[in-house]
Amino acid sequence: MTATAGLRRTLRQDAPAGHPSLRTTAAQVPTLLLLAWGALFVNVLTPSGNPTIIPVPHALNQLVAQGSLLAALVLALLVNPRVVVRPTLFLVLVSVMAVVALAVSIHSDFLFGSTYRAFRLIGFVTCLWLLSPWWGRRDLVLLRVHRICLWVAVGSVVVGAALAPGKAFSSAGRLSGAIWPMPPPQVAHYAAVLLGTSAILWMCRVIGGRHALLGIVPSVGVLLGTHTRTALIGTIAGVAFAAASLFLGHARVRRASLWTLVVGGAAGALFAPYIVTWAARGQTVEEASQFTGRTKVWQASMHAEQPLATKMFGNGLSNKSFDGLPVDSNWVASYLDIGWFGIAVQVTFLLLLVVMAVTHVRGVRRAIALFLIVYCIVASVTETGTGDASTYLLDLVVAAALLVPEPGNRVR
Repeated sequence: MTATAGLRRTLRQDAPAGHPSLRTTAAQVPTLLLLAWGALFVNVLTPSGNPTIIPVPHALNQLVAQGSLLAALVLALLVNPRVVVRPTLFLVLVSVMAVVALAVSIHSDFLFGSTYRAFRLIGFVTCLWLLSPWWGRRDLVLLRVHRICLWVAVGSVVVGAALAPGKAFSSAGRLSGAIWPMPPPQVAHYAAVLLGTSAILWMCRVIGGRHALLGIVPSVGVLLGTHTRTALIGTIAGVAFAAASLFLGHARVRRASLWTLVVGGAAGALFAPYIVTWAARGQTVEEASQFTGRTKVWQASMHAEQPLATKMFGNGLSNKSFDGLPVDSNWVASYLDIGWFGIAVQVTFLLLLVVMAVTHVRGVRRAIALFLIVYCIVASVTETGTGDASTYLLDLVVAAALLVPEPGNRVR
């Protein structure tokens, strides 16, 4: 079976049994769209330094990840040769952020690195515009394509852990990618989104029980193996908001919520010592309260003396560090890179998505979008992403695509 046939079969498995309006056939999903989104996904797979089964130089991993953006642009032009775009306020705001980031980066002390990152963000956003005609489709095509990428990422982690558990758990006992060098927080992100979307699609009867289990069970194992607390909290919060939006209209959601509370409460009481040990990750209470030392970096970076113009517009896109230490917070990193202006833009498009979700008709599209929005907001506390090209930005794009009205004419 070819790779294309395998992708198409996965799409058929994702097609709902009881919702003809959401059913997708292979002919309705352009292969080039799958490849373009996959190239965007690879572009934001930030390679880490953890060991892999086949040792590959870090420079080569970076070349593959960053070079895939050019492939994504070419594929997006092939799938949308007439350059038809669908204007949306969300993409306008993201574009404004990218343009300002480029203007600031040109005047950065680290001219080459900052400008390169800014042009990369411009290319990333351009590709999103080229794929905008597929927003709002009733067959949830962008969500399906995104889930395929998550399947591949999580599947590679599971295979890597099975083949080389020593390398997979080499990051202080936390599960990481042993085939592609993905750090534990990134692995947790992919598992969390696959887990949450699978659970919601099952609650809405869009996918069957066996298909849901194939997405939920491995994702739970991978998520717990990464020991990433933020991803777990984000998943629980996101699924809770999504379930609340469906509670009155879906009996399955009410039953699942009740059983989750009963089983979760019993498991919490029975395995409380193990849960505390897992959450502590060998840290003291003080270390945990400081987010593993992150708060010290946050305070130092926010209180650093800087000119007013730098506070307003930042220093240009960076590697998300301060004095050589990782920032690990979207909001602090955004302040350093694009200042209070960048933070204001991000808050605006997040609030826009929240308003769109609250005012959207009840159903699977609103529930999935709510999950993605809430998850990204929770994760933004200790992860960077919404101010630069990242998987978090792809998650929010999928959420926005689910919330916009259905287009009158579809691109084929």
